[in-house]
Amino acid sequence: MLEMLKPLAWGPDGWGDELASGAMVTLGLAISSYLFGLVIGMLVAWAKLGGSRWVRIAGDVYTTIVRGVPELLVIYLLFFGSANLLGRIAHLFGYKGFISLPEFFVGTLAVGFISGAYSTEVFRGAIQALPKGQIEAARAVGMSPFLVFRRIMLPQLLRYALPGLGNVWQLSLKDTSLVSVTGLYELMRTAHVAGGSTRDYFPFLLAAALLFLLFSTGSSQLFRRGERWANRGVRRA
Repeated sequence: MLEMLKPLAWGPDGWGDELASGAMVTLGLAISSYLFGLVIGMLVAWAKLGGSRWVRIAGDVYTTIVRGVPELLVIYLLFFGSANLLGRIAHLFGYKGFISLPEFFVGTLAVGFISGAYSTEVFRGAIQALPKGQIEAARAVGMSPFLVFRRIMLPQLLRYALPGLGNVWQLSLKDTSLVSVTGLYELMRTAHVAGGSTRDYFPFLLAAALLFLLFSTGSSQLFRRGERWANRGVRRA
């Protein structure tokens, strides 16, 4: 048992510190892409519910395509597609070299783009579940649209949306492993490189699985606390 754990040692004789660094990159990527997806989701949800016909169609196209194709394909399209586009633009100005965006930035865009499609439907369902009478009453007493959103809609929106947003977070966390194809040294790529270097993949992949499980379990507890906070004062049937 101790022999199997030796490759996970901290320092020059093991890969423990590299795995820890990769885990922090994974966590940072998951958080940044999740927040980016929340912004996209909120904007597209409002567009699908209250925008013009063409805006609603654009929102439907976005959510249908992104949720209908593999996540890895979205990452490939953004990573290699952005490099191709930047290269073509650079060629117009005489630059012949290869241009690509930073892997972490592309990963944030790709995973955020994916989670945004799922967040859109979560927010759309939560907005439609809001009691219409409360919103109409708030407008009747002269509340501005921003005040209606802050005092009436937002607190209840969180209550309805948090369970679904917790699932979107789990999706974003696991999708970070796919960003390893771009060369970003997050947890999965670090584990793979370590396994290839030592010709023993099992301890590193097991360590990666345990770290993902730790992040997933810990964040689930945080979302449960958030749900209890959002539901404070609500009567149970």
